[in-house]
Amino acid sequence: MTDKDRPQLYLISPPEIELAQFPDQLAACLDALPVACVRLALAGHDEERIARAADAVREVTEPREVALVLERHVLLARAHGLDGVHLTDGSRSVRAVRRELGDDAIVGAFCGQSRHDGLTAAELNADYVAFGPVGVSPLGDGKRAEADLFEWWSEMIEVPVVAEGALDETTVRALAPWTDFFGIGDEIWRMDDPAAALRTLAAAMG
Repeated sequence: MTDKDRPQLYLISPPEIELAQFPDQLAACLDALPVACVRLALAGHDEERIARAADAVREVTEPREVALVLERHVLLARAHGLDGVHLTDGSRSVRAVRRELGDDAIVGAFCGQSRHDGLTAAELNADYVAFGPVGVSPLGDGKRAEADLFEWWSEMIEVPVVAEGALDETTVRALAPWTDFFGIGDEIWRMDDPAAALRTLAAAMG
């Protein structure tokens, strides 16, 4: 696999972060390896908390020229000068959010395991479609986005695709020929050294 064909890294924040710690951890990861995008994926709806986190994380990503998207909160993403949003309701909001944020913003859509939802999001001008989880997880209903979905997508659809959820080295190695991005989150943040964990997963991309 050439560098041109190799997937890119897409980091996903934990649902809860400590502002005294997380920006430094993120900076170490961004300095360790090239990262295309960071998703701030905080739980809850505390506007002030999300806003503070967005500003703190943007201070890390912006000077490194790494795109930063906010999960779900369209107006906060625009108000805090972020690069776009990551939508979690499949294709349902893509058209309205694209109209709200304009053509220059990043609009991504998580579509679970649904090929139909992914196709619809792509047709509605999403910048990327994410499928997952790709690994075995006790969370949710246990369904996985299988390798054949990514293989089909890579052969038929031009819109970039993200593989995320319960990644490990084996899964990364298997999906590397078929995905454009690996969405890596808890797989590294739960480790004592996230940057080292990121290097390990990235090495499996080939």
